[in-house]
Amino acid sequence: MTGIEDIDKVIKESKENAALFDTPEQSRAKTRAMRILGSRQLSSGDIERRLTDKGESAEIARETVAWLEDIGALDDKEYAAAIARHYQSKGYGLAHIKNELYKRGIRREEWDEAISALDEADADEAAFRFLDKKLVGSHDKNDVRRATDALCRRGFRYEDAHSIVSRYLESIENTEET
Repeated sequence: MTGIEDIDKVIKESKENAALFDTPEQSRAKTRAMRILGSRQLSSGDIERRLTDKGESAEIARETVAWLEDIGALDDKEYAAAIARHYQSKGYGLAHIKNELYKRGIRREEWDEAISALDEADADEAAFRFLDKKLVGSHDKNDVRRATDALCRRGFRYEDAHSIVSRYLESIENTEET
């Protein structure tokens, strides 16, 4: 083997030096992706979609996303968990949270992990805060129905929304009695 062949072999095997030998398209895509990520956290699907929207080829976009994941700049599991916690704290149900994760291009495997990590007590507390604003002390049958419907629109199943509203009304009655 000649010296040139040795150098070529080292260059091909070295992942650390790969950025030095990027094509101009790869370099531009990496720079663009880092600029996009500089403003806020995004999923790999979002980054790939934004890069292709900006004119990068699908292959370059996928390579760039893989590079970002390799260097630790993208972590869909952590991003999915953050999105799930955020929407749960705002009083949204599982259907709404799953819809948000889907819209952001997060893979199903990350959804399941993020959703399983959610605390049901936190969901109830956030829903109670929402009901405090919605019902404002009213026990009127129509107001209760509207509040249940509102929880359903926020991503709760009807049975869960009805149960939450019932528990909320019981807790209000218990505090009024004391």
